[in-house]
Amino acid sequence: MNPTEFNQSKHCDHFSCPERSVSPAVYILLYVCSAAVVLLTVCGNLLIIISVFHFKQLHTPTNMLVLSLAVSDFLVGIFLMPVILIWTIESCWIFGRVFCLIYWLINGILIISSYNIGQIAVDRYFALSNPFLYMNIVSVRITRVVIVLNWFLVLGYTTAVLYFNGNFKSSVLCPGECFLFLNEAWTVIDVVFTFIFPLSVIIILYTQVFLIVKKHVTAIREHTDHRRSKVQKITSHSMKSERKAAKVLGILVSVFLVCLLPYFIYSLLINVIELQLETFWKVVIMFYLNSTINPFIYALFYPWFRRCIKLIITLHIFQTDSALINVLS
Repeated sequence: MNPTEFNQSKHCDHFSCPERSVSPAVYILLYVCSAAVVLLTVCGNLLIIISVFHFKQLHTPTNMLVLSLAVSDFLVGIFLMPVILIWTIESCWIFGRVFCLIYWLINGILIISSYNIGQIAVDRYFALSNPFLYMNIVSVRITRVVIVLNWFLVLGYTTAVLYFNGNFKSSVLCPGECFLFLNEAWTVIDVVFTFIFPLSVIIILYTQVFLIVKKHVTAIREHTDHRRSKVQKITSHSMKSERKAAKVLGILVSVFLVCLLPYFIYSLLINVIELQLETFWKVVIMFYLNSTINPFIYALFYPWFRRCIKLIITLHIFQTDSALINVLS
């Protein structure tokens, strides 16, 4: 979440929402483009949610984590993205004090996305470094319990941030504005909890994942030099699959970091220098766009997701025993 702190000495008595400086055509175009982005975010992540929920073949520990990430991205598209886009276009908060508090509460809960990425990193590292132990210990049920505990942890943390910083009493700074305030101690806590810790886990473990994959690929390549052509074909396919998996993980993490870093850099700098409100809107929108991009990453690199989309769009999922369809072959 890393809420942004603004100067409370503003003169609210003289504040008013600025008049629109764009033509009606541009104004309408902005809303049309915003609606398209929101629709892509909601529909893309909804397809992932339906796919993992419906098809039993996809009920794996890793896909449960993917489902959790898709749910958080879906909530961004439903609750947060429309609000920040309207706020940006209107240059004014028009939703009132109560919804301002709800907005920051939901925004705080959705730092779960960084923890979801971190959990996927832990899952992949464990699966590659100790595959037999992973198969014996990690199950769908255990993963679901971990995910639920993770969501409750973040909910409790977000509520504590709002409560101990007085935001339940006053969440709107001036009419037409909606900002969240943190004292210095909570600013440090927030940066560590929402940024430094999950980011460290992601970078360290994904580095280890790539090193393990590289080691596996090298071993497979050396092994195929002494095998028959048929076996070589099979092992070459396995090597290709591992490289592809590593590539998808790398792209997912890279996109996440590119979208995330500007937001947290801005949040840190806001306490040092005064930055413009337009900058705040831009970095928040960029942060939320990660939720739009994620489904396209799955659609681009995972054939099973493309098959699921086809089955969902053609309404095959309403047929008898459609949950048992093989979508991985």
